[in-house]
Amino acid sequence: MEQVAELTQWVGEGGVVILSGAGLSTESGIPDYRGPSGSARRSTPMTFQAFTRDPIARRRYWARSHLGWRTIGEARPNDGHRAVAALQQRGLVDGIITQNVDGLHQAAGAEGVVELHGNLSRITCLACGDLTPRELLAVRLDAANPRFDSRAVAINADGDAELDEADLDGFMVVDCDGCGGMLKPDVVYFGETVPPVRVERSFELVGDARTLLVLGSSLTVMSGRRFVLRAVKEGIRVAIVNRGVTRGEPYAGLNVDAPLGIVLPNIVDALAPVSPANAGV
Repeated sequence: MEQVAELTQWVGEGGVVILSGAGLSTESGIPDYRGPSGSARRSTPMTFQAFTRDPIARRRYWARSHLGWRTIGEARPNDGHRAVAALQQRGLVDGIITQNVDGLHQAAGAEGVVELHGNLSRITCLACGDLTPRELLAVRLDAANPRFDSRAVAINADGDAELDEADLDGFMVVDCDGCGGMLKPDVVYFGETVPPVRVERSFELVGDARTLLVLGSSLTVMSGRRFVLRAVKEGIRVAIVNRGVTRGEPYAGLNVDAPLGIVLPNIVDALAPVSPANAGV
């Protein structure tokens, strides 16, 4: 494909900053929001206001999230994640910004990832600020709910499972072990703002880039699209690899509609260092 060949040339010139979305993780078994693997979501995404003010909504969330974590927590990096890490290790990718909360970039070996929306593997206490691993909370929730054996109807990209309302009855929420405060996944809910330090760092990366490469994002929400708009404003070229239509297409010099797990490894292979033997030296 001519577009992939041109994208390979762009990446080979270095100075690439990655902006990744849920479409990068679909091949790891995590559905996206709006792409080919996304399913119609029956429940409204949790808002910060509902989570903190409504005990019933909070219980409902934790029951769904606890079940959904079994899928998110067991997910493993796919070929796309590994390709991004390989390009970073070769010095071609200068930064990675992700809208995902699954931690799969880091699991694949990438470093310095800016997690715009946080990470589901961390739990924060809203009272004392203590951060703890999600695995420890899962053990506590299992102990508090020994008869909770529900099956998810569907899993959303944010780790929230779809459950029948009857399965939520009696689910017990646990609080901070240290101070008794309210626990929350260390992710940005609707109604919250992305921490300014993450946004500032992302704009810095984009401003220093030769190419902004968008992977697996429809760019429907401004949280990610603003970086594309900034790149265009500053004359930085934009490339998009995604399944389906994106709102960034009018701004991109290259648009590739193809599976990330195929395109990215092919780019890595095409840019593999040539050994002296292969070069005929």
